[in-house]
Amino acid sequence: MRYINISQLNKSIQSDAMAFIKKSNDDYTAKVATAAKSIAESCKPIVLLSGPSGSGKTTTAYKLGDELGKLGIKANIISMDNYFIPNKNIEEKNVPRDEEGNVDLESPYRLDIKMFQEHMKLMAECTPVDVPVFDFVTQDYSAYTPITRKENEVMIFEGIHALNPEVTGQIGDTASCIYVSVRTRLKTSNGDLLHPSHVRLMRRLIRDRLFRGREYDEIFAMYKSVRRGENLYIMPHKHRADFDIDTFIEYEASVYKGVIYEDLLHAEKTKYTDMRSMIIKYLEELSIIPTVFVPKNSLIKEFIG
Repeated sequence: MRYINISQLNKSIQSDAMAFIKKSNDDYTAKVATAAKSIAESCKPIVLLSGPSGSGKTTTAYKLGDELGKLGIKANIISMDNYFIPNKNIEEKNVPRDEEGNVDLESPYRLDIKMFQEHMKLMAECTPVDVPVFDFVTQDYSAYTPITRKENEVMIFEGIHALNPEVTGQIGDTASCIYVSVRTRLKTSNGDLLHPSHVRLMRRLIRDRLFRGREYDEIFAMYKSVRRGENLYIMPHKHRADFDIDTFIEYEASVYKGVIYEDLLHAEKTKYTDMRSMIIKYLEELSIIPTVFVPKNSLIKEFIG
């Protein structure tokens, strides 16, 4: 596990913020480029990219596609969310429920596993497939996208269950596996460490507030269920990865401070006050980087827009 002192981050920002931002982005890109080179050399037609919520899976998948393109290999990115079972079929498909009786949204059985495995096999064989497009508003398929993989083309499937053998089946030698997550901890002046899962929580607080219309308390309320799902369904399979990419961007928390710090600081007390205070404690020591300084191709853009 990597550790970074907040005091050192602040020095880098105050010394030359733009150079620090560029180096941080370049470090992340270099990790993805290394994985792309190995994938290109393996000649495997499928890439399975997994990671917990807020890990930057989508950006990493597209960045990987860009790096493969530089090596002359076309990549097609498919979100595994498109294989969610429509709400109208939840009961007949026996989708599990959690301890409170609600549909377990974190369960791998929320996916139409049979369809997914069949499509992955057909794509590996360059056979035409109609991939569903899942609409989160209607909770149903809104369309189907015809896809036929060509020779020397890689299909990148990204989703939280991409490394779960119950979902992927017997992939054999047809797939390269990648696990992405935050692996770096921030250290305060008194030695306290910010757990990587809390960096991902900050990402979710911003993304879900901006793009999914959720209030902070609603996001905090979901945190317990999200962490439960990670421990049950994601973490046990990360050892299957051929590549492990730390998606922490060194300056990201300084950007998040400018977005959510004041809101959290002045929020009314609720049952989630302890979680708010924990995030505030780490943000308050950081220098702020305005969002306008964040490059368009930064992973951070996945969360701040």
